[in-house]
Amino acid sequence: MECSKKINMYKKHILTFLFYCLINIQFGYSQDLINFTLKGKISHAIDSTALKGTTLLNLTTTDGTLANDKGLFELDVKENDTLMISNLGFESIKLKITRDLSKGTELDIALYPKVESLDEIVIGYKLIGVLDIDIKKVPKDKFNRVHINGLPQTYEVQKSGSKSLSTTSNILKSVMNPVDGIYNLFGKKPKRLEKIKELKNKDATRNILTSRFDREIILDYLEMDINQLTEVLNECNYSPYFISKATDLQLIEAVLECYENHKAVKKGSTFKEKVTK
Repeated sequence: MECSKKINMYKKHILTFLFYCLINIQFGYSQDLINFTLKGKISHAIDSTALKGTTLLNLTTTDGTLANDKGLFELDVKENDTLMISNLGFESIKLKITRDLSKGTELDIALYPKVESLDEIVIGYKLIGVLDIDIKKVPKDKFNRVHINGLPQTYEVQKSGSKSLSTTSNILKSVMNPVDGIYNLFGKKPKRLEKIKELKNKDATRNILTSRFDREIILDYLEMDINQLTEVLNECNYSPYFISKATDLQLIEAVLECYENHKAVKKGSTFKEKVTK
């Protein structure tokens, strides 16, 4: 019995020691993360012209800025942050902030135009009409984008919308009321709700969102597509006109209002308000 007690005591000491080691390692790592000002220029990938008004949003902190008339920008960041860089009519990119970016070199970021429908395309390669085979015959760059002779556009092999269903998408499919998807997401990820509220309340991001209509930022935070967002707002009695014409800031405010009303109904403290917008 005494031997067994001693073994158990030693195990507890070892587990306690390992626990404190892990805490110290994590604390030390977080202390070592570097804060710095990221600088650079945003340009058109095809003709290298400056892309003024490009949005740079720190998805980790919800801080953001806009590129000036020369495409130049400055933004305070921290190692391991993630930036979303976007401009209307261009493919957005996400940039992971690494320690290498803190060494003072200014970034030169090129955005590619979004591909819109074309009536006729003449391709300078012998293709057979089977995408999986044809796509291998067309040269690609390091970003896995496909270039076609004679066309200024750049084509992605896989668009972001073709990814597997997100957490929220699965939730929305599993419940009758689309708003439950938002309710469940914020319940499981309360920090996501805090960040969306920060987007609405910070002056810098409010200014950015009042001039945006592409829904990309809010869709990224909500982990859903535009059709799912439309279902949620329809359920909250927002009109199709409002959903299509509202700024991104107005849509974020609508989603938050919708969530608060739905939460009140869930708790039985009030009836869902009628929204007329």
